[in-house]
Amino acid sequence: MEKKEHPLVTRLEKLRDAKDRAALAKLRHGIGKRMGTPEMFPYVVPYLPKSQRGQEHCFLVASLFAMHPAESSRDVSLGKVFRLMSLNSESIEKRFTSLLSADPDDIGGHLRHAVSLARSHGIPIDYHRLIHDLRNWDHPDRFVQLSWAKDFWGYEKQKFIDEMKKGEEL
Repeated sequence: MEKKEHPLVTRLEKLRDAKDRAALAKLRHGIGKRMGTPEMFPYVVPYLPKSQRGQEHCFLVASLFAMHPAESSRDVSLGKVFRLMSLNSESIEKRFTSLLSADPDDIGGHLRHAVSLARSHGIPIDYHRLIHDLRNWDHPDRFVQLSWAKDFWGYEKQKFIDEMKKGEEL
């Protein structure tokens, strides 16, 4: 996947880097509100796309970012984040499966739980990737969900291949 910058996320990163706690607090107030709150508007509205769904995604990502603004590596899917969290918990796979099957209208609640979990595990989120993935969440090919699934379960295949190679060396 191509590493795309999203201007809203770049703006949010600048707020984080400037340690603008007041702005982040205003953005957190939008958690759970589909089109944010008026106090979020100065930070989000300049970056809104024309589509209603895209606007909802911008408000969602802005509030999630404010909830867990840790600096992240780029091009890290939520599948990789869940894989890292699953090393410490067996219930994570159920949550991940539930996220993958989430309807576009319900994705916000699932993502709030996912980001909260990631924060509790100290694992950062790539919000640039997330906002681009959300744009394609309801694509009929479900390529976003498949990509996340490969990042979560695909490592088992690599682990198996590595073990097979070790066996051939003996």
